Amino acid sequence: MLLADANFRLDAQAVDYVLLGFYFVIVLGIGLMARRSISSSLDFFLSGRSLPAWVTGLAFVSANLGAVEVFGMTANGAQFGIPTVHYYWIGAIPAMVFLGIVMMPFYYGSKVRSVPEYLNRRFGPASHLVNGISFATAQVLISGINLFALGSVVNVLLGWPLWLSIVVSAAVVLTYTAIGGLSAAIYNEVLQFFVIVAMLVPLTIVGLHRVGGWDGLVGKIADKSNELNSWPGTNLTGIGDATLSVLGIVFGLGFVLSFGYWTTNFAEVQRGLSAKSMSAAKRTPLIGAYPKMLLPLVIVIPGMIAAVLSPELAAAKAQLAANPGAATDVQYNDAIKLLIRDVLPNGMLGVAITGLAASFMAGMAANVSAFNTVFTYDIWQTYIRKNRPDAYYLKVGRTVTVVGVVAAIGTAFIAAGYENIMTYLQTLFSFFNAPLFATFILGLFWKRMTPAAGWSGLVAGTLSALAVFILANSGAVTWFGSPDSQGPSFVGAGVAFVVDILVSVVVSLRTRPKPDDQLTGLVWSLTPRESRRHTSDGEDSGWYRKPGVLAGGVLVLTLVLNIIFW
Repeated sequence: MLLADANFRLDAQAVDYVLLGFYFVIVLGIGLMARRSISSSLDFFLSGRSLPAWVTGLAFVSANLGAVEVFGMTANGAQFGIPTVHYYWIGAIPAMVFLGIVMMPFYYGSKVRSVPEYLNRRFGPASHLVNGISFATAQVLISGINLFALGSVVNVLLGWPLWLSIVVSAAVVLTYTAIGGLSAAIYNEVLQFFVIVAMLVPLTIVGLHRVGGWDGLVGKIADKSNELNSWPGTNLTGIGDATLSVLGIVFGLGFVLSFGYWTTNFAEVQRGLSAKSMSAAKRTPLIGAYPKMLLPLVIVIPGMIAAVLSPELAAAKAQLAANPGAATDVQYNDAIKLLIRDVLPNGMLGVAITGLAASFMAGMAANVSAFNTVFTYDIWQTYIRKNRPDAYYLKVGRTVTVVGVVAAIGTAFIAAGYENIMTYLQTLFSFFNAPLFATFILGLFWKRMTPAAGWSGLVAGTLSALAVFILANSGAVTWFGSPDSQGPSFVGAGVAFVVDILVSVVVSLRTRPKPDDQLTGLVWSLTPRESRRHTSDGEDSGWYRKPGVLAGGVLVLTLVLNIIFW
């Protein structure tokens, strides 16, 4: 459980509460304004495919700036140091570029309303149903992470019981998401992006000043060889062998987990599908990649600062280094709150508290809006109640939003049991995203892959990741890395990917594929090049708006940052 005793209570003053209250009023107001533009289920679930690229791009990165990012990555920074940057420069940017250049044209061009719907067209109902159920389950679990983090902030700020803090926090997110649909979520995410940055930048600057700048921070870190060098990252993976550690980062995180998350996670893809044109859809993840590339400077570094500046966290870290798994008074998840408590004055404290609330609300709203879309379109409309009027599905979507938030209240307490919520999240990704990416990438580039292979590969991959998780946590296999590290999730993701591919190939060779005329627009080799391109118009003109230029620019800058922090 996160630290929440009287000694940790944030010393907030009236101005801090006023700022937080004003923010909540704005958030709910945006939801009410967005309601005016909703006249159909497409408006509610995909904003009528009408939003400009800069809005969807900022919403794309903001939707990822939830508890996992702010709590999880500062926790990783406190626990592991510089190797945490791999989650950004290895585990995010390349996959975001791939999504924009390769995958988004297929999603947007086929006019699907969700990622599972694409699977339905490519492989048929069995794969569609398997993915729809697994994705909906994953979104409820991940929503719980964001809700737990948001509730914990209210808990330490107001002193309310954690359960009451979680329920009240859920009610705020539910209100604007159910009223305004995806448009409310996206426009709030744009606002939340700037609020989050307004928290992180001053926190980093003041924190560095308190420890004597970068040199002062380096001087205070005990394990310099591991925490100040990004490679081989053995402390991050928990894999003692340097070569296997690098392989786990590059293949497990950089390829399978990263591409599996960014290219198939509908909570992110949904932002691109709401864009006004093919070009805007392609540019959505590319625009988001630029701020994503710089986020380690204001997320990972504050975690490192907290680990040396906070007496409680420094003591807990030393205790865990001497006795892994020991019970401590604080957790790495507390890093960001401890830093806020120790370095920010009143007034600025209100900005920080509001920034935390914004980040957790953005992440949860993204999960909830993706959940209600997939459940309504891919489960309810397809298998339970077909051919009903559009107004009926709009009503179902709002009802399901309530159900999803209530379920997230329950899963929030699962997240509470993890010392570092990033470990929990990566485990979920190895179960759900890694096998899905294998199915997607093989089905996109190999037209011979059959419908039977689609669902059987998904099931086999998920079960194999689950087997790795059980073996690692039982202690039966130790080279995966320790259960409290992220090595098992990297290995699990790699195993899930390989097993999915092998099963899919074997099953495909023994079953009948779809005819070519049913795969046009769904498989790379059978889709005319011109249909994957966009026709430039006034909104899309200018060399700086070309997807290829945006992609090349962010890849070069990411390479430079990798070299600097090698």
